[in-house]
Amino acid sequence: MGDNTQALLKTITYSNSSSSEDEENEHNYYYENCPGCKINKQKSSNPRIPLNHLFFLWVITLCAALPISSLFPFLYFMIRDLHIAEREEDIGYYAGFIGSSFMFGRALTSVLWGMLADRYGRKPVIIFGTVSVVIFNTLFGLSTSFWMALSTRFLLGSLCGILGPMRAYASEVCRKEHQALGMSVISTSWGVGLVIGPAIGGYFAQPAEKYPNLFSENSLFGRFPYFLPCLMISLFALFVSIISCWLPETLHIHHENKTEQVGAADGLEGVICESVVDGVIHSKETLPSAKQSLLRNWPLMSAILVYCVFQLHDMAYSEIFSLWANSPRANGGLSYTSADVGEVLAFSGLGLLIFQLFLYPVVERSMGPIMVSRIGAAVTIPLLSSYPFIAMLSGISLLMVLNCASVIKNVLSVAISTGLFLLQNRAVSSEQRGAANGISMSAMSFFKALGPAGGGAIFSWVQKRQNASFLPGVQMVFFILNAVEFIGLLMTFKPFLVLPSTDLS
Repeated sequence: MGDNTQALLKTITYSNSSSSEDEENEHNYYYENCPGCKINKQKSSNPRIPLNHLFFLWVITLCAALPISSLFPFLYFMIRDLHIAEREEDIGYYAGFIGSSFMFGRALTSVLWGMLADRYGRKPVIIFGTVSVVIFNTLFGLSTSFWMALSTRFLLGSLCGILGPMRAYASEVCRKEHQALGMSVISTSWGVGLVIGPAIGGYFAQPAEKYPNLFSENSLFGRFPYFLPCLMISLFALFVSIISCWLPETLHIHHENKTEQVGAADGLEGVICESVVDGVIHSKETLPSAKQSLLRNWPLMSAILVYCVFQLHDMAYSEIFSLWANSPRANGGLSYTSADVGEVLAFSGLGLLIFQLFLYPVVERSMGPIMVSRIGAAVTIPLLSSYPFIAMLSGISLLMVLNCASVIKNVLSVAISTGLFLLQNRAVSSEQRGAANGISMSAMSFFKALGPAGGGAIFSWVQKRQNASFLPGVQMVFFILNAVEFIGLLMTFKPFLVLPSTDLS
């Protein structure tokens, strides 16, 4: 009876998926059995995240991020060269559709990719996604019409279901005390991708104009001026798809662990029906269901909704920043070239990298993820309010102030996202993380699809009201961005946002 009781207690303890002890047992099992970890039981008392997992987290997330942002520096000029806009003021309107098509496609399929990752594993979904980047990002660079560009971006978003499984993978290879680092690696890689991508797009778009000694007007890159940056990212995605074949699978480890424990529960069914220990042991029928509806998990859903509002803001900002920097000074812009925009966005990557890798885990442990998100949102509002006045500067003062503002904005955005990542993954058990991240990705992608489309349309509108008495020109567009950020800040407080029961932040 003593052995049965011990086995029963282990089974019941596991069934409580919200407990921190369950997370610890689950990660202990993974670290002791995963062939990629190379951590034996003697070392399990001092666990560390294997470097190969951090490497996979970094490069695969980077592969997913690069195609999203690489087009922003040259999108203004691409729409102009495709001759779809009748007036210069209408370029932002059409640019918004191109920017939104990727996220709209991802919104339609993210739940499906999450379900497939939960059923068949993270690895096949990730490999398929990286191959999709190779194919459709290359075709986007070869676009000769607005509709070809729109459709290739849509297909790229629909078939690249990488980020959700990678977020689940990060939660599974990191113990709870290291999850901030795991999520920080993903957020940092994503943020760096959103910086390196524009740098690639800015420096290598229109190469025949920028580097006439290397590329002639009659060459392939002269006839397709936006193909070179897309080709470079596709080659990197090809490299990632090859090394992903050695990505350690995590899903089967958890399934084996759960199968053993469920088997133990079935073998003790008679004991469960006859024995009750108040507060610890319950009947089999009253155990929490591992497959309970994620839609009724309010800590998860509230974190996803708050996250979506901030992502709507970030994508609208990315679209508007590039359009604002490329637009002429007569319309309140900076008259920057695609290379200038890429340079500013690339410079902000250094501060982002240092903060996320070295400072964020410390700040998160001392303040908690939700407080970090609140402070980031509160500081963003006055920062964006200064952007219309930055346009009044010129020369070295403009360069220095704009670069500093861009670094701070990127750091704050990624800090907010990382904190909400942690809340989402702590709100569900491991067997539901793929589906939970799929729901998160679908909702986030829908809001991100609204961001560039809405941002582009609003930017085109404000270009036509330069002489308005209330918030003329670009002042209005940054005011609207701040309004969205303020709504997100309010949503981080009770009663809307509910923290997971295991999170005491």
